[in-house]
Amino acid sequence: MSSLSRAQKMLRVAMSAALATMCVAVSSSAVAQDKIVMKLGHTLAPDNHYQLTAEVFAKEVAKRTHGHVEIELFPQSQLGGEVQMTEALRTGTQDLMISAQAPIDNTIKQWQIFDTPYLFSDMDEANRVLQGPVGRKYLDMMKPVNMIGLTWLAVGERDLFTTKRPVHSLADMKDLKVRVMQSPGYIAGYKALGANPTPLAYNQLFLALSQGLVDGADTSPEQFVQDKFSDVARHFYLTHVNYLPVVLAMSKASWDKLSPADQNAFQQSAKIAADFDLKEYKREYDAALAAMKSKGIQVTTVDTRPWAQATQAARQQLIAKIPDGPALYQQITAATQAPAIASK
Repeated sequence: MSSLSRAQKMLRVAMSAALATMCVAVSSSAVAQDKIVMKLGHTLAPDNHYQLTAEVFAKEVAKRTHGHVEIELFPQSQLGGEVQMTEALRTGTQDLMISAQAPIDNTIKQWQIFDTPYLFSDMDEANRVLQGPVGRKYLDMMKPVNMIGLTWLAVGERDLFTTKRPVHSLADMKDLKVRVMQSPGYIAGYKALGANPTPLAYNQLFLALSQGLVDGADTSPEQFVQDKFSDVARHFYLTHVNYLPVVLAMSKASWDKLSPADQNAFQQSAKIAADFDLKEYKREYDAALAAMKSKGIQVTTVDTRPWAQATQAARQQLIAKIPDGPALYQQITAATQAPAIASK
């Protein structure tokens, strides 16, 4: 073989190797560019069911999209409060959130129906309605305001606790200063019970209790324990005044970027996350009540029938002010009376 032929052959080998390297580089770059990274925020602690459920959801999405979509988690209001995150989803500057329903009331007025006191008789009933067709109807209300409702998670049971003043009967509620969420439904409900409802930012509640500015507050059992209210409060009452829905939601802008296959993966992942959350919240709920009793907190089961009766007029007034309120209330009432069936 001549020197020229050998040189030509070596050149062809070198060019082939270079071309192969370029193809690998281009392919790797395309994969990297094709991967989607999304952010999911919520306001609660890393040991709360919000975070544990978000972890299940993120894991399922990664598995079902074969690593094509990665979801990063941001607990404890790292991406802002729930009102701020709602606006971020609507404008497309945040991808996903887990949020209580009440902070979304001003965006979707019909959701105010869930703030009415004693709408549901117990936690299982509330979850059954929300996981069924009626719950789906409320999730679908998110799309016109540029959000996608993926699923409802477990409702949070809102009960009463007090620092010193005991509540033996409804009469003991008179003029009791109770911190409630800044919601017309919560305020009207506790006024009807005879209390003096005091809207206050949640991050100010512990100090207000310590200084005697309020006599108590409404919260769920697991938050009472996780946020260490047992340090300042000695009485917890299972009053069930409200059941607070919790939604896993997505920005419509982020949703529209997904392929149909990825959208299906998100929907299936949301279902698995919701199933997990329903069980996990109940576990945290039971564990919280046991922890309270072990710390000497007086946990009292209340006969809520006179409480529900006392709020009846306020409930009707609130429903009348909600867009399509009477019809929505009738649908929810009918769903609570329907036989329990598999809804998902």
